[in-house]
Formats: sequence, structure tokens, C-alpha cells
Amino acid sequence: MKALTLSFTPLSAWSRWFRSLEVVLGSLLLAIVLLMALLAGWLYPGDPLEMVAQPFLWPGDDAQFPLGTDSLGRDVAAGIFHGARVSLQIGTIAVVVSVVIGLIAGASAGYFGGKTDRIVTRISELFQTFPAFLLVVVLVAIGHPTVNYIAGAIGVASWPMIARLVRAECRLLRHQEFVLAAQTLGYSPLRILVREVLPNLLPTLIVTLSVMMASAILTESSLGFLGFSDPNRISWGGMIGDGRQSLQNAWYLAVLPGSALAATILALNLLGDALNDWLNPRRKGASQ
Repeated sequence: MKALTLSFTPLSAWSRWFRSLEVVLGSLLLAIVLLMALLAGWLYPGDPLEMVAQPFLWPGDDAQFPLGTDSLGRDVAAGIFHGARVSLQIGTIAVVVSVVIGLIAGASAGYFGGKTDRIVTRISELFQTFPAFLLVVVLVAIGHPTVNYIAGAIGVASWPMIARLVRAECRLLRHQEFVLAAQTLGYSPLRILVREVLPNLLPTLIVTLSVMMASAILTESSLGFLGFSDPNRISWGGMIGDGRQSLQNAWYLAVLPGSALAATILALNLLGDALNDWLNPRRKGASQ
């Protein structure tokens, strides 16, 4: 069975992709963040929460600590680099959890319909009656706030959005000719979902995942700002929260990790918008 396919060649697609200023800027910013996460253990092998110098060294005061130190004498640069690891880990795990739950729930509801659809819809509506951030706070407060647990809590709170999106797409795709042909050939519902329906959801999912990852990173930073982050791992939100007490005499403690957070969110949003233009056939056709 042939599913819906994209009609451009790989070479022309990549050429068109990198002609966009949004793509270049977003890719560059995200590459920097990824590089920071990869090099954190090599450039700063120690514990970033360890006190290594006198407090409140400003950026440039000591070449050994180019971004200065915080109120406890911890290296700000080490915190930012290791914070990149935490943010990417949180975003990745949260997206995986939400996609797994949302994909199973949404595909089942959209393809089978009937009672399954009603049950999944009611459960997703129940989750959506609570503000997502409040639900994450409650889950983290009653559990052990490790990085993986926080990421899982964010994923659990985010799956209804994926489920509703997948459900709507499956309701449309189940009436397409290639799905009806697969049913006529006697393929099982599971095979039809995996081989015929889900590949056609990839463009929509890819665009959504970039936005969800940015949202997950921002949610974790908000938790860190409020003091609900993993106490054994440094995060940008926690650094911003600690730095807010010294805004008048050491504003860099909040501005530097805040800038890293803003750059990461901007990169993911820019790439998400570019992916939407690239993978959405309607927008692509309108731009030609």
C-alpha cells in the first residue's frame, strides 16, 4: 500500500530548507545548545553545584570563571553548560512519554471510533480540566523530584494534545482509499494503523513535537524557578530562581541562564514554524 507521500526531491527540499533565515538561525542556536550539552562533562567535569570560588565574581573578573560565580561561589558557566543537558533530557523524555500515550490513545479512538472513541475523549477531557502546569506541580509534589520523574510528569500532563491531534487525523485517514484497500485485503487493524495510517501522521507530529519540546523545557524551568526541580541536578530555571534574589547587585545570575533558556525556546519555535511550512502541503503550495 502506498501512503500519501511528499512530492519534492531530497536535494531541492534541503536547498529550500536552508534558504530560510528562520531555519539557519534556529539550527545554529539549537546546535550551540546541543554542543554545550555534549561538552559539559569535558569542559566542566566536576559537580556544577560545588562551591569553587568566592561568591559574586562578575563575568570577566577571573579568567578561570568567565561567566562569574553565584551567591554560593558556584561556577555560572558550568551551571549553564550542565543545565543544557538537563533541559534537553527533560524535553526529550517528556516528548517521548506524551507521544507514546497520545499516539496509542488517539490512534485507537480515531480509527476504531464508537465506545473506544468516547472513553478516550472523556479521559482526555478529564486531564484537560486541570491546568497542565498545575497538574505537573501536583505530580512532582507528591513524588520524588528527579529529572526523569519530572520529565515523566510533564509528559503525562501533555499527552491529551497529541491524542486529540492524532484522533482527528485518524478519523480522516481511515476513509482514504489506501486504508480501505488494506481492509479489503484482510490486513489486521494493528497492521493498518502501523503501516498505513501512522506514517501519514508523521508530518503533523514532527511539527507538534518541536513545540511540545519547547513547552516541556519551559515547564521544567518554571518548576526550577519555584524550587520544585531535582535538588541534585542544576537547571536553568533553578539558576534563574536563585539569581532573582540578587537582581540589584548581580543581575547576570538571572540574565545569563535566562538567555540560554530563551535561545533554546526560540530555536525550537523557529524550527517548528519552518517545519510547518516545509511539511504542510497547503502552505507549500501557497508559497510557490
